[in-house]
Amino acid sequence: MLAGGLDVAMMSLHAVPSQTYTLAAASADPITVRRLGFGAMRITGQGIWGDPADRGTAVSVLKRAVELGVDFIDTADSYGPEVSEDLIREALHPYDGLLIATKGGLTRQGPDAWGPVGRPEYLRQCVLMSLRRLGLERIDLWQLHRIDPLVALEDQFGAIKDMQTEGLIRHVGISEVSVDDLLAAQNLIDVVSVQNLYNAGDRASEALLAHCTANDVGFIPWFPLGNRALLAADGPVAAVALRHGCTAAQVALAWLLQHSPVMLPIPGTGSVGHLEENCGASAVTLDAESIAELNDLVSPPD
Repeated sequence: MLAGGLDVAMMSLHAVPSQTYTLAAASADPITVRRLGFGAMRITGQGIWGDPADRGTAVSVLKRAVELGVDFIDTADSYGPEVSEDLIREALHPYDGLLIATKGGLTRQGPDAWGPVGRPEYLRQCVLMSLRRLGLERIDLWQLHRIDPLVALEDQFGAIKDMQTEGLIRHVGISEVSVDDLLAAQNLIDVVSVQNLYNAGDRASEALLAHCTANDVGFIPWFPLGNRALLAADGPVAAVALRHGCTAAQVALAWLLQHSPVMLPIPGTGSVGHLEENCGASAVTLDAESIAELNDLVSPPD
């Protein structure tokens, strides 16, 4: 049973095939994926550090995601670190029909501790080690996890472009950036996606989303479900969920999917039950009244 007493069997769990997005659509090498993906951060240990409490469950979650139609899985070398990529290889290699996107450029100093390093030699190490762990010859979407303010942009993106030219990287994305950051990066390299914090209750990146929508750049919202207060039984999404006969989490994800055609939510979990609930969001279509209510939860920045 799902939150609110809903039975999983009552709704389609498959990501709807028509809800797709094509990364690098204007290029000679596009990639089309279903828009509701899976974020593989939460399959690691507490604080995104070390192994999961139950490795078998983590592998089962990954396998179930693919069974439910997910074909876009997002991870990073810093998740664990290394643990998430290792689990993905164990569960899903050789990745038939899947886009495995990973990130590099963040170092780990312990649970919940992260530090950016954008030196060219380190970024190259990130890519080469991710290739080894994932069992790949080329990473289809490699994302700079954070721009390092202590390293010149030309050095960071120059190194990434060199690896793309070598065939180690197919397409490039960047994470936690502004519109100005994106434009600066695009002066140096083709950027097909951005990954920023964004959900119905936190829309600080609304200007970036608008820019991505207008210019057909994929927008990958991390933390797409928002905080617990947003999804609480007495929270602001509950009434909408009740009207639509689904859960608050499904409403939050459905709102993202309807908010912009370039939106690629990647809800993550270490639970098969929560995974199935999240995938059910693809079957939810919000009406105009519900969308207006959710739009009004926060006032987006000017």
